[in-house]
Amino acid sequence: MHFLKCSGLRIKSVALFLVIVALCIVAYTWLMARFGYGTPPQDRPPTEQANQVVIHKVSRTLELRRNHQVIARYRISLGRAADQGPKMREGDQKTPEGRYAIDWRNARSKYHLSLHISYPDAHDSQRAKAGGYKPGSNIMIHGLPNGWGWLAPIFQRLDWTDGCIAVSNKEMREIWARLPAGVPVEIMP
Repeated sequence: MHFLKCSGLRIKSVALFLVIVALCIVAYTWLMARFGYGTPPQDRPPTEQANQVVIHKVSRTLELRRNHQVIARYRISLGRAADQGPKMREGDQKTPEGRYAIDWRNARSKYHLSLHISYPDAHDSQRAKAGGYKPGSNIMIHGLPNGWGWLAPIFQRLDWTDGCIAVSNKEMREIWARLPAGVPVEIMP
């Protein structure tokens, strides 16, 4: 009987410890999302900036191009359902396909820096309206969740976003410095 009481106490202690750890992780993630962004890097000189982005979903690569020449290539993570075709509706966890543009930059993102892609365009919105659903929004190129950059080796092996294009924080700083607003983005299957 004494063994059962000790065993029950151990189980309760372990459960309490796990709850405390989970609460600490949630609090840390919330604090980092709100306050963990940092200073963006300086923009590179115009001669070193890209004037086109090409994303290949099948090979999980993002290319920065200048005058049709690849100046940088990065391994990317996509939406969890990215291989099931282009984004059609809000919540489908697919990454869009088509021609868009970087229409604004967010230095205070909950993910390490973010560049907004102009999805949905008029065609995407019209298709969604005809289907009776929302097309989704806030498709970004971004780094890892603030405070979790040290997990880049794990994040980079998974498709974990809701439809965005994700890179490591170091890579996001390089991309940010080379990619001004207004640059066209082509997302290919």
